Amino acid sequence: HLDAFFTKNKKKNPAIIMIHGGGWRSGNKNQMQVLAQQITAKGYACFAIEYRLSPEAKYPQAIYDVKNAIKFIKDNAKKFHVDPDKIAVLGCSSGGQMAALIGTTNENLAFEDRAYKSKSSSKVQAIIDIDGILAFKHPESNEGEMAAFWLNGTYQENPENWNQASALSHTNKNTPPILFINSSFERFHAGRDDMIAILNQNKIYNEVKTIQDSPHSFWFFQPWFDETVQYTTQFLDRIFK
Repeated sequence: HLDAFFTKNKKKNPAIIMIHGGGWRSGNKNQMQVLAQQITAKGYACFAIEYRLSPEAKYPQAIYDVKNAIKFIKDNAKKFHVDPDKIAVLGCSSGGQMAALIGTTNENLAFEDRAYKSKSSSKVQAIIDIDGILAFKHPESNEGEMAAFWLNGTYQENPENWNQASALSHTNKNTPPILFINSSFERFHAGRDDMIAILNQNKIYNEVKTIQDSPHSFWFFQPWFDETVQYTTQFLDRIFK
């Protein structure tokens, strides 16, 4: 399922795919509702996506779910008043980790659900990572039980999944522009600076906005909610308008 927020006007708007957080095992798409309404009011279409959580399905099923949703939205672009060539993926916390992974694996068949039939691709043109990690196994990382439950084993038991699920492992010259909106908790940006080094090497546009003295879940609360909307729409305007 997904919740669609869009304006029924003549023009085709860029679309934002929104992925909620909750440590890959809790939370739901309603968490993105207020953020979606605010961003839609600024001339975008927003889609809060439901995906299978770790008690129901292990990695990479949740990634398939979101990529399939992107294809569905593109297949129905006319109905949703969406420009299928202007798609951004935005996620918060574990959703930010997923957003970064989805954006860095554009057109990588290993991350596509072959059972899902669509004439569209799941390619996105921009990433917004709100306090989501970029690497599961990293000197800055502090991932444990929640990650292991989703990735089907600890790093010792399943190192391949821990590496494959890390956006940093896939960052290259084809990675789309990315905005990082971060709290000051370093564990939630594990791998970010290494990723930025690769982006800069390849002259890929990226921005970091750090919201000082904020809780990890800052995007739910004022005054940080307004800052999150502002940073997001400024970045999107730059990429899409």
